[in-house]
Amino acid sequence: MSRTTPAVHAARRWIGLVAFASLAAATGPASAQTDQDKLVREAQTTFSNFVRDPDMSWFQRHLGEARAVLIAPKIVRAGWIFGGSGGRAVLFSRNAQSGRWSGPAFYNLGTASVGFQAGVDVSETVTLVMSDKGLNSLLANSVKLGGDASIAAGPIGAGANSDVTTDLIAFSRSKGVYGGLNLNGTVVSVANNWNEAYYGRNVTPPDILLMATAHNPHADRLADAISRAAGGAKTSLR
Repeated sequence: MSRTTPAVHAARRWIGLVAFASLAAATGPASAQTDQDKLVREAQTTFSNFVRDPDMSWFQRHLGEARAVLIAPKIVRAGWIFGGSGGRAVLFSRNAQSGRWSGPAFYNLGTASVGFQAGVDVSETVTLVMSDKGLNSLLANSVKLGGDASIAAGPIGAGANSDVTTDLIAFSRSKGVYGGLNLNGTVVSVANNWNEAYYGRNVTPPDILLMATAHNPHADRLADAISRAAGGAKTSLR
């Protein structure tokens, strides 16, 4: 059995503090259901921004090849010497046979870093899951990006034609600056309490994303937006 070092314990505590602070600032004293609906709405805005952005042409061309899409509308990064980032994300997956998109499953994101750094910034990210390995890693309780699944920054710019071969391809924007956040080393963990509250029962990511046995109509607009952008079947026709 592997042993957890004090440094790893400290990193996990920092991730929790950053995530808690960012979420408290973002959501306020709202109910869990309202928080989830708000995250889905914010994710729809983020996705729409990336789809319409002329500098995201690579993302737009290759979205239809993705097995899943992980959208984090707000990741807060802060620190002074010891730093870190945290936020929430939603994951939608595509059925390879029907082209229909299912979701969302809710996730927590967090990372810690050491080195000279100061200040706070907020990023939004959309990550394309390009392989079965990448999707399967996200179906586990937690995954470390760059370790359990390979990740690379997506090509940016109207002339971006690079071939990228990796499990996940991340696109980010921070205060209008592209590529402002590196997700390598980020721990992505399933937010079981959010999934249960959103669907009204105990469900797992495979229930939501693969078997599609859990459905909340409040997410249909975002699912359909992903489907249209990817050129797939309309999701809300159930």
